[in-house]
Amino acid sequence: MRLTVLGGCGAWPDAGQACSGYLVEHDGFRLLVDPGYATLPRLLHLTTADRIDAVYVSHGHPDHCADLHPLLRARTMTDTPAAPLPVYALPGALEAVLRLDRPGLLDAAYVLHEFTPGSVLDIGPFGAETRLLPHSVPNAGLRLTAGDHVLAYTGDTGPSPELARLARDADLLLADASFVDRVPADAQAHLFSARQAGRVAADAGAGRLLLTHLLPGTDPAAALDAAGGQYDGPIGVATADVTADLP
Repeated sequence: MRLTVLGGCGAWPDAGQACSGYLVEHDGFRLLVDPGYATLPRLLHLTTADRIDAVYVSHGHPDHCADLHPLLRARTMTDTPAAPLPVYALPGALEAVLRLDRPGLLDAAYVLHEFTPGSVLDIGPFGAETRLLPHSVPNAGLRLTAGDHVLAYTGDTGPSPELARLARDADLLLADASFVDRVPADAQAHLFSARQAGRVAADAGAGRLLLTHLLPGTDPAAALDAAGGQYDGPIGVATADVTADLP
């Protein structure tokens, strides 16, 4: 299993970067997780739009799903349209994005598979366990398994006992780290810090930790230090073109 980061900015893309977006590959299958703002140009440096096999969206905020719209355009507005793209999302999460075009234009470009958090999905070669995690809108954390490899992804989240279950013994935990240490009072229920992500990784016994969704202007070194105070395994920051192979 290989993870390639397309972007890891929270809220809006910093200069030269993109918001949340991750390409996960295994046995030739390409799963796009959270196509946020500015991720499609990054993706097209790696592969063509028609070679994406499925999309998973953790929640409906545009920094996690806005570039689904141009991806669908790129797949269908050609002389040889691609097959309908399986898209997995929570009920209603993609209504705004899918309404951006005139009615009917993209209908043949995708097949929407809506699921409830807690569902177990089969997405190509991946087993996908989903868990409801706290955010300002419904958010489905993801635990992807292929063979003996496990990738856990939080989406955007606040504190929850479900996080340790999601990440239990994962090879890699890709975790929300919107803030370095102190989360503002009005966001404490639905966003996370690098320090909290480090604690979850340690409690879950995760093999590696990759911090993502850092708000623009956040010092990556400070985030690494905060997480490292809680977790003694390998830690990185999700920026465009970072890759991780999961043996």
